[in-house]
Amino acid sequence: MRLLLMTGKGGVGKTSVAAATGLRCAELGYRTLVLSTDPAHSLADSFDQPLGHEPRLVQPHLWGAELDALRELELNWGAVKRYVTEVLQARGLDGVQAEELAVLPGMDEIFGLVRVKRHYDEGIYDVLIIDSAPTGTALRLLSIPEVAGWYMRRFYKPLQGMAQVLTPVFEPIFKRVMGFSLPNKAVMDAPYEFYEQIEQLERVLTDNTRTSVRLVTNPEKMVIKESLRAHAYLSLYNVATDMVITNRILPAHVTDPFFQKWQASQNQYRQEIHSSFHPLPVKEVPLYPEELCGLAALERLKNTLYPDEDPTQIYYQEQTVKVTEMPQGYCLELYLPGIPKEQIQLSKTGDELNIRIGNHRRNMVLPQALAGLQPQKASMENDYLKIEFPFVELVANP
Repeated sequence: MRLLLMTGKGGVGKTSVAAATGLRCAELGYRTLVLSTDPAHSLADSFDQPLGHEPRLVQPHLWGAELDALRELELNWGAVKRYVTEVLQARGLDGVQAEELAVLPGMDEIFGLVRVKRHYDEGIYDVLIIDSAPTGTALRLLSIPEVAGWYMRRFYKPLQGMAQVLTPVFEPIFKRVMGFSLPNKAVMDAPYEFYEQIEQLERVLTDNTRTSVRLVTNPEKMVIKESLRAHAYLSLYNVATDMVITNRILPAHVTDPFFQKWQASQNQYRQEIHSSFHPLPVKEVPLYPEELCGLAALERLKNTLYPDEDPTQIYYQEQTVKVTEMPQGYCLELYLPGIPKEQIQLSKTGDELNIRIGNHRRNMVLPQALAGLQPQKASMENDYLKIEFPFVELVANP
């Protein structure tokens, strides 16, 4: 299965791009599913057809679906939801309030990952196109596997072992004093089962022969800045971008004086997009005179984006992480385009390298060859952060 993840700042047109890409894939005979994981769905509006949680046929070879977090919660998290509801009811909340509060913040992002994993395992579709939430939420989604792994290794597994030993002893006392039971085995096992699914999906998301991100942007200063940061953060999580799509460019034949300043500004920013994202290919889409709503309008966008191309091709093979051997050790190279070295904070704990850029952090589990070594030097060269791991620490001559 080929996975294409469409992301970008809110309102740049990524849903239209996802839908048009799906049309072209279906036209080529690929069984294609366009899945919206954005809590504020607009995919049904784009196709101008009703869609639901389960895939619905839009036209031959093309299906659409909009993730329903509550439905996915009941399907995958039922035991935990019932336990949390029991706890909340014991603390005095009525049934409806307890049911609502049992849906923890951020669960929709997790369920989005689980849903993608299920479609991948089923193998029904040849192409899965993800119409993701705006950039910030999409990046949180991609960071979940690593963050979950950190908590599982340090807290959850020890806690699970303690619970198995202590539950039979303290259950009667706890029930009498607190008014609800300690979590049973089904409740305790559910988070780890979730984590195992997400961990398996991470291998797919970080395999740039199967998964590609396509960044949708507009020729505007703030949108470009966010897109550049998103590209760097995607690389931080080892997810490859293979194309940038610049949307809503004023056509050259628009000569009304009102738009002259906009056109001059856009021309400047178009050049900036090409130079800033180089060597990624950039496709440009004009601002159409009508809304891109319905299959007929999406056909026009499809023909602009992929006139005679297969959208499932890999437009650029981006290598985000690599390890090279040096004469006296190893060098870990991380592709972080556009990020100044002074904005990067590094530390090492055990076999993990902790990388922080702004409010994004990755706890990267190091390969075995590097886990026992200490990083000694870091530098930025050609958008790669190069971290040296010498075999022995260099000691200055006395």
